[in-house]
Amino acid sequence: MITDDRVWVRPTPAVKNQRAEIGYNGLLARSGADSVWIHYGFDGWKNVQTQPMTRRGDGGFSCSVLCQGDRYVNFCFKDSADHWDNNSGWNWSCDIRS
Repeated sequence: MITDDRVWVRPTPAVKNQRAEIGYNGLLARSGADSVWIHYGFDGWKNVQTQPMTRRGDGGFSCSVLCQGDRYVNFCFKDSADHWDNNSGWNWSCDIRS
């Protein structure tokens, strides 16, 4: 689950087969990344996808993800220089409810 101010998900928990907005203001954004991508999957990294995020006015990034899992969405982030923020190897996850 998300426990810090680097990442947020709306709604929380996410709803199955609906879109959730995921926001990122972590290390890559704070280090001046020109672009950030979210790398995500469901229920233990199944159906993995990568998509670009949109820069926000506050310097962070956000995107919309269709929640196609049954239990949770797993995710981490990368920038255009292929630097990763994977939460020190723990990644992030958010519950999905039906």
